[in-house]
Amino acid sequence: MKGGHRARVGSLSWNNHILTTGGMDGKVVNNDVRVRSHIVETYRGHNQEVCGLKWSPSGQQLASGGNDNVVHIWDRSVVSSNSPTRWLHRFEEHIAAVKALAWCPFQGNLLASGGGGGDHCIKLWNTHTGARLSSVDTGSQVCALLWNQNERELLSSHGFTENQLTLWKYPSMVKMADLNGHTSRVLYMAQSPDGCTVASAAADETLRFWNVFGSPAEACKAAPKTYNEPFANFTRIR
Repeated sequence: MKGGHRARVGSLSWNNHILTTGGMDGKVVNNDVRVRSHIVETYRGHNQEVCGLKWSPSGQQLASGGNDNVVHIWDRSVVSSNSPTRWLHRFEEHIAAVKALAWCPFQGNLLASGGGGGDHCIKLWNTHTGARLSSVDTGSQVCALLWNQNERELLSSHGFTENQLTLWKYPSMVKMADLNGHTSRVLYMAQSPDGCTVASAAADETLRFWNVFGSPAEACKAAPKTYNEPFANFTRIR
C-alpha cells in the first residue's frame, strides 16, 4: 500500500477488512484493503511514534499506544461524526512508551496496557467510563500482553532483568507464576487458536512454546492421543 505515512510503520492491527497502521509520524491510518483508494480514516493524537495498536473484539474501539507515553481510545462512531483528532479517551498515566495492549475477551470494555523501561506498570482501564481500574508494578518493562480465553488470567512478557513471562490473576492481579527461559527481552507473544498454547519471540532470537493457559474444558474430555505430538515438550505450569 502507498501513502498514509511519512515515516516507518511500526504497528498493525486488523479489524475485518480494515488494516490499521501506526507510524513514526504519530498518525494512525485505517486502510480498506478491498479498494485502491484505501485510506478511509486518519487519527491524529500522538506526537511521537505509534508503537502499539489493538482493535477491540467488537471492532468498535481502537486502542493506540505511543512513544509519547500516551494511550488513546478511538471510537469509530465518535471519530466519524467529529474531528479525526477527537479521541474518546486519552490516558496519560504511563511514564514510558506503551507498546503492550490487550482487550479482555470476557469483558468488552476492559483494556490492559503495559509501560516500557521507565514505567514497568500494567494498568487496567474501563474504556466506557475512562476510569483506571488498577495498576501493578511488574518490576521490568512490559513488552506484550495476552488474556487467557478460558480463565480470568493475564499474561505479560518482559525485558531486563529477568526476561520472563508472568501470569497474573484477574481482577486481584496477584502473581501466579513466572516463566523463565529467554535470555533477552521477550518482544512478542501469540496465542494458539484453542487458547491453550502461547508462543513467545525474544531478542535472543529464539521461539519458545508454553502451555501456560492449560486446556479448555472440551479438550480435557478428549481421549488421549496415541501419536507423538509435535510440541510435546512444552514448558508447563499446570
